[in-house]
Amino acid sequence: MSGIIMNASASLRMLSATPPNVDGAVETAKRTIRDGNRASDVIMRLRNLFRRGTATVEQLDLNEAIREVIGLLSSDLQRGRILLIEELSDPPPFILGDRVQLQQVVMNLLRNSIDAMTDTAQTQKKIFIRTGVGPDEVRVVVEDHGVGLEGTDVERLFDAFHTTKPNGMGIGLSVSRSIIEAHKGKMWAESIPSGGAIFGFALPFDKDSVDRPSPPGMKTS
Repeated sequence: MSGIIMNASASLRMLSATPPNVDGAVETAKRTIRDGNRASDVIMRLRNLFRRGTATVEQLDLNEAIREVIGLLSSDLQRGRILLIEELSDPPPFILGDRVQLQQVVMNLLRNSIDAMTDTAQTQKKIFIRTGVGPDEVRVVVEDHGVGLEGTDVERLFDAFHTTKPNGMGIGLSVSRSIIEAHKGKMWAESIPSGGAIFGFALPFDKDSVDRPSPPGMKTS
């Protein structure tokens, strides 16, 4: 929704310029429509999830789905002067699942890491996102070195309406866990002793795809 507002505002500025930047306004209007359609799709599929309806299951390249989310968050990363480091497995992991729902989980984890980095005094802010494949599951891990989870009850992080953010609603991680569990997966969080946090989830490996080894250095829960 914030992307829709930003694109609409940018389009108005371009049309108000002298002379108006019509081509630029058209492109931002197209992005507004794209983000509006995505928001509608997210809401529809989340409704379907909690109504226990039929999920839109497809075989998907998890790396590709993650890169699409990173593209949507590029402006947030730039504003926060945050470097996002991708350590995605090669060849890519394939799973069976609802693309939009799983992308929403990745987006929530990355947004949480972006928020965690906002108030840090580090000169170089970094977030890592990793994927890896084991014998029976695919793992996605998001790591940041932000405010961390010190003094936080990690077990309660995924409870509905429990939040560590001053203006948080406490539903993002709860919904994310519901999505992962609906995909027969698991989700976890852990604190980094030196500061920061790791959030991750694991999903069943798509047995119809070619077996792929897990990349070196893939962290386990």
